[in-house]
This record gives sequence, C-alpha cells and structure tokens, in this order.
Amino acid sequence: MNKQQLFENIKRKKSFLCVGLDTDIKKIPEHLLKEEDPIFAFNKAIIDATAPYCIAYKPNLAFYESMGVKGWIAFEKTVQYIKSNYPDQFIIADAKRGDIGNTSAMYARTFFEELDIDSVTVAPYMGEDSVTPFLTYKGKWVILLALTSNKGSHDFQLTEDKDGERLFEKVLRKSQEWANDENMMYVVGATQGRMFEDIRKIVPSHFLLVPGIGAQGGSLEEVCKYGMTPECGLIVNSSRAIIYADKTESFAETAGKEAHKVQMQMEEQLKNIC
Repeated sequence: MNKQQLFENIKRKKSFLCVGLDTDIKKIPEHLLKEEDPIFAFNKAIIDATAPYCIAYKPNLAFYESMGVKGWIAFEKTVQYIKSNYPDQFIIADAKRGDIGNTSAMYARTFFEELDIDSVTVAPYMGEDSVTPFLTYKGKWVILLALTSNKGSHDFQLTEDKDGERLFEKVLRKSQEWANDENMMYVVGATQGRMFEDIRKIVPSHFLLVPGIGAQGGSLEEVCKYGMTPECGLIVNSSRAIIYADKTESFAETAGKEAHKVQMQMEEQLKNIC
C-alpha cells in the first residue's frame, strides 16, 4: 500500500485509527478459552466489529510470541484473515526489530516475503546497516522508532549532544538519508504533546504512527493540533481502550462502539483536509 492509497483510505473512512491487537490470553473473555484457538477467535471478532472505523491493525508480536508456536499460528491466521476479508486495511507488525545486517535481512524476509505484511516497526539504534535490509522491498514500509510514549524515553531519546541536538532529532535527520516519506514512517508517542511541533520541523510530510491515546493518556486533540499535515500524516493507535473495553460475551460489540467513538472524533479533526 503506497502513501496515496493510505491517504485515500483515510479520506474515505474519515478515520486514521489503528486498532492495536495486543491480545493477552489472560485478558480475553473467559468464554473464548473453550475455542480451539482463543487468540484468533478474539482477534477475528474484534476485527469484524472495528473494521468499518479504522484504517489499520497493529498486532504486537510480543503478545503472540509469549505463547510459543500456538501464538505464532494465531498471529499468522490473524494476518491472513485481515488480508482476505479486509484488504484495504494497512497491517503493521509491531515487532521492533533491528540487528546486524544479515539478521535484519531475515527479519525482513519473515514479515515482507513470508507473511506479506505492509510494514514493520524497527529500532534504529544499531544504525543504517540494521535498517536498510527492510527498505529493499518495494511497496513495504519501515516504521522507525523516534520518540516513544514510555517514561524511559527520556533516558536516551531526549539526551542532547554538544550542539544541543537531541537523540531523537538525530535519528529523524540521519534516517532520511536512507529512505523517504514513501517508504518510511516514524513512531511518536501521543504523550509527547507539543514535541510534535519539533518533529514536524524535521519530517514535515512523513506519516507518524502514534501510540498512546486511550489507556496511556495521550490527547488526540494535541496530536492533531501539532502533528497533522495537509494529508493527515497520522496513524493513531489505540489498543487496550478498545479491545478490552468489555470482558463479557458482548466484548466485540463494545469494541466496535469504542472504535466508532474514536472515529467520530477523528472525523471532526479531518474536516479541514478531507
């Protein structure tokens, strides 16, 4: 999916919502534990209920890998279900990979060849040769960690060099030598507020994947005020606030309602550009 197609989906659905599939076997409704594949059963129901209101899904690999082979099978089934039934959805493998070149090449092969996923999150801190193997696939996206929403982001990402350049700013500037806004996005946490202004000075037209609204307390209004571009330029993720809004047998219906609420807020934010 290219940049223009992504924006067309945003305009058509009046939404830039990404639903995070952070599916924890210990948090899903108990009645699903009777299913042959509880994780996939949960994901399928969530996807069917939320697909009208979002433009992307982001399964977080840690939740699937924690269950070994069973979890990986559920992950693959989830990806194939989205691709077969909702082909307009942008799929993000939230894997945060990044290693020496030959190892990164294998990670890239996994997600882009074997699974044919649209994008993968990548850690940039081992430098260019750890990222470029992901950039050799036409039509695929690297989503590079830039400024995250966790408290520990201050430990390294906000540190300054002797010239006053912060580490996340160095990542943004340097990585533009490797790719452009047609195949690279950046992760910027919703809790960063006005820092989006500083980010947009460096990457004015790149898409930003923005986790942290909902359970983590980020403000959608602030994100849009300081981070939105004339083509939207945002994919805003919500996970727990949507998928775990209800633990009864009505969990999927409730998730759909929560996703719709966020979509309506986003529609309001998009009025000036869509």
